[in-house]
Amino acid sequence: MNENPQVIFSWKAPLRPYKKRSGIILRFYLTVALLLSLIMFFFGDKILLIPIWALVFIFYVLTITPPPEVENKITTFGVDAAGVTLRWEVLSHFYFGKRFGFYTLTIVSQSPYFYHAYLVVPTEEMKKKLITILSTHLLYQETPHKTITDKMLDWLSALIPDEEEVFKEEGLQAVSERLRRASL
Repeated sequence: MNENPQVIFSWKAPLRPYKKRSGIILRFYLTVALLLSLIMFFFGDKILLIPIWALVFIFYVLTITPPPEVENKITTFGVDAAGVTLRWEVLSHFYFGKRFGFYTLTIVSQSPYFYHAYLVVPTEEMKKKLITILSTHLLYQETPHKTITDKMLDWLSALIPDEEEVFKEEGLQAVSERLRRASL
């Protein structure tokens, strides 16, 4: 096999962070959408039902379909993320985040566009190697500056229940129900 001498580092990872969800989360999405739909319907804004149910469809599709595995490369020219090449000249800085147990490498381009490329990094060792390689070309930010959009997304994602919390609550409810039945 001929290895390309211009490729510095490459790895295969899912296209986006993914965690298999149960029906509880889907029921949560449907309940919130139904509640919002009823509110909009009774206030007379029936046209807003279309984007609400479009978002429910997007959440549903992203929840049940696992992402494809793609190959990401760091070359002497830039970063090749799922077939899209970002040259070093247009890139500004990078940082890491964590979502669903995966590290996500975020590479930001220079102004005026501030394009963000999100790459999944599966392991801690790979993250350390990427920091070493990318910091020779780009600025590494340990704690990124969060925009108002990032802060709103963090707040909204904190509202969505985590499955482990739901199962813990169900377990506590089941135990308390058994104790109540036993005491009668």
